Amino acid sequence: MTENSNRRRKKVGLFFGSFNPIHIGHLAIANYMAEFSDLNEVWFVISPHNPLKEKTGLLAEAHRYYMVQMAVEDDARFKASNVEFKLPKPSFTIDTLTYLSEAYPNLDFAIIMGADQLPSFHKWKNPESIIQNYARYVYPRPGISDAEYSKHINIIKIEAPVMEVSSSFIREAVRSKKDVRHFLPNGVFEYIKEMHYYETHV
Repeated sequence: MTENSNRRRKKVGLFFGSFNPIHIGHLAIANYMAEFSDLNEVWFVISPHNPLKEKTGLLAEAHRYYMVQMAVEDDARFKASNVEFKLPKPSFTIDTLTYLSEAYPNLDFAIIMGADQLPSFHKWKNPESIIQNYARYVYPRPGISDAEYSKHINIIKIEAPVMEVSSSFIREAVRSKKDVRHFLPNGVFEYIKEMHYYETHV
């Protein structure tokens, strides 16, 4: 009975990010994780403020959450999560993992992260606890060699397509009055256009 129950436990990959804004690169990675790994779902966890990044230019939490909701609402494998908005700030991954593991004891959580985050992983809060208790599903990023992967334990290397589109590219393109409709989910593109987001530096 216990063995069958464990076999049925759903595995959820947590895709952390500012999503400022969410774009097709994020969705392509999430889609690959949901279809080509053993993850059953991908939750997009919108970060209020990454402690390792500058806050300048960050769109308000509610707007970024709304855009992620629009981007994933038609896909049952995906979920937009604003859990970090309710936790103490600045947000730290280990605190979010602990909170979600207690709130959803029947789910197995893992982290989805880009290989470019590996070199700075030791700067994360309680990295040893993350390594011991949660798998890290790592997708390729430009400039990160296999040597970097070999320095880490408890990671699952996922050979997803290398995505070079970034939120900063989108923001700069919008400021330059470029048409970025095919880099964004349709609803997100229309919302950004309607609200005039990213048209000027903030």
